[in-house]
Amino acid sequence: MIEWQDRGIVLAVKPHGETAAVVNLLCEEHGRHAGLVAGGQGRRMTPVLQAGNLVQVSWRARLPDHLGHFSLELERGYAARLMENPESLVALQSAVTLCDYALPERQAHTAIFHGSLALIEALDGDYWGEVYIKWELLLLSELGFGLDLERCAAGGSNDHLAYVSPRSGRAVSLSAGEPYRHKLLPLPGFLSGRGKGGPTEIREGLEMTGYFLEKNVFAPRDRPLPEIRTRLAQHFSSRAA
Repeated sequence: MIEWQDRGIVLAVKPHGETAAVVNLLCEEHGRHAGLVAGGQGRRMTPVLQAGNLVQVSWRARLPDHLGHFSLELERGYAARLMENPESLVALQSAVTLCDYALPERQAHTAIFHGSLALIEALDGDYWGEVYIKWELLLLSELGFGLDLERCAAGGSNDHLAYVSPRSGRAVSLSAGEPYRHKLLPLPGFLSGRGKGGPTEIREGLEMTGYFLEKNVFAPRDRPLPEIRTRLAQHFSSRAA
């Protein structure tokens, strides 16, 4: 029998049989990991198995490649805390869905685990939109598609970075990018030290990270961006209009 203990963020729950559930977690040391929860559809476990909740995990299986069984205890119930803030709840659902779809199974991504906890903690604050975009940049980096937003790809001055090249994922200065601005993605000022954020900059940030998520992560798998992520972007598009 193989057994380990960890902490995990609930990503997704699927019914299994009449009473059990298969639960996907993002674990601190064991990455995205699935397990069977006995009674997972029951009244006692339903509040625990809400997407975004932090749980204490014990996993047991006879062989390493088996699905195995989870024993879970609630550590922090983030989902219930956000029920009165629909916008933040959509952001939470978007983040856990991206993790569930994009992260490889059973590979440790400690930075994403801690970054996700930081994002979830920020979701009931005033600047969660900016934090969310930085979280998506972290996810891209962890998946091997990090953007270079520190220096101009075209050799221009770095003191006014205004665009991002959709081909290279590198920043471009205002002067170097102006002739090609219709082909470039806008770089939100709060990511280059020139702004404090707001609906327009968040919309630009979601457009930028969404482009690279779709191009590098989802298109190669012949899948679109998750619908919940599209809904989040549409929300900020309407606010910025």
